[in-house]
Amino acid sequence: MIGGALSSSRLERLQRAMVGYVERGQVPGLVWLVCRRGEVHTDAMGAMARDASEPLRRDAIFRISSMTKPVTAVAAMILVEECRLRLDDPVDDLLPELAERKVLRSLEAPLDDTGPANRPITLRDLLTFRMGFGQLLAPPDAYPILRAANELRLGMGPPRPQRMPAPDEWLRRLGMLPLMHQPGERWLYNTGADVLGVLLARASGQPLATFLRERIFEPLGMKDTGFSVAPEQRHRLPPCYWTNFQTGVTEVFDPVEGGQWSQPPVFPSGAAGLVSTVDDYLAFAQMLLNHGRHGSERILSRHSVELMTTDQLTSEQKAVSGLIPGYFDGHGWGFGVSIVNRREDVAFAPGSYGWDGGLGTSWRSDPAEQMITLLLTQQAWTSPGPPGVCRDFWTLAYQAIDD
Repeated sequence: MIGGALSSSRLERLQRAMVGYVERGQVPGLVWLVCRRGEVHTDAMGAMARDASEPLRRDAIFRISSMTKPVTAVAAMILVEECRLRLDDPVDDLLPELAERKVLRSLEAPLDDTGPANRPITLRDLLTFRMGFGQLLAPPDAYPILRAANELRLGMGPPRPQRMPAPDEWLRRLGMLPLMHQPGERWLYNTGADVLGVLLARASGQPLATFLRERIFEPLGMKDTGFSVAPEQRHRLPPCYWTNFQTGVTEVFDPVEGGQWSQPPVFPSGAAGLVSTVDDYLAFAQMLLNHGRHGSERILSRHSVELMTTDQLTSEQKAVSGLIPGYFDGHGWGFGVSIVNRREDVAFAPGSYGWDGGLGTSWRSDPAEQMITLLLTQQAWTSPGPPGVCRDFWTLAYQAIDD
């Protein structure tokens, strides 16, 4: 038995399993971390790149993609607490491009076959992905609305921040299209967080990167978190890989030099734009587990954290929503985070929350166990469901609890 009530022999089982994923070539390298009751156990293994021998280190910088969403949600709640935003006010004043929305009569309909929105879009809609527009699990030309959104480069696929237009132009283009569904009707992934990033910049009067740095990253000591990697730190950034679905071959999705994160982006994506390290994100996760406090710094009130991590979806919304069939049978959605509503596996007690990044990262916090798990790779997922390395890591982290 070791501190934090984790078994040393059972943590070795976790370690061996993670080494196996590297040795089999399923990921070039990874960093894992389990923190329980403030005691941290972590390791880095494998190589920086598939064709290199340089070892991956604990301070490696990862493209965390959709693990950006919880950070953007915390930023929004900071402005709510300062009464610069209200959860249920329309966003029209700050985002006039989204005023007086039209809504498609069906997804298959042409773009001019619309009716009026029943109500305006609110901040709560953006935080809960119920604004009526988002990513769909379908080919890019499956529907007229998807084809138009892809032609306008609105970010309907994997994160490519350098390929998106500047925030004001991006929002203008989004405003040209009708909504897919009525505001508040169902959960639709991703776009709400990008709209939220534009809203935060306008509400704060600062670029999103500046606001996040001053109000979250610097107070938490997250010195390596941001929207790009400086040249002098790029040796810590591994290339990102994905599987070519046509050939089945693993290819470089984003290189280190000249890649999407090699310079400050044209569009700082509040949905999927950040890079970070395991220790930086641990500080963010620990702040939330501590009800908004990190050391002497208070980022949010306890009540805001409780609201963020409370399921906001109705049963009717869950019945028509989700990236994975059946996902919302046992999960909910708060503000930028998924929430476990019932225990379905060895890992995660009800009330656990967190989210993943499709480029190969995952975070969960479990208030009942006072536990944080982080797994960082740069091997993109091949489906909306978590890969085996994530599922095994979660199981092995929980089987190590020994009290």
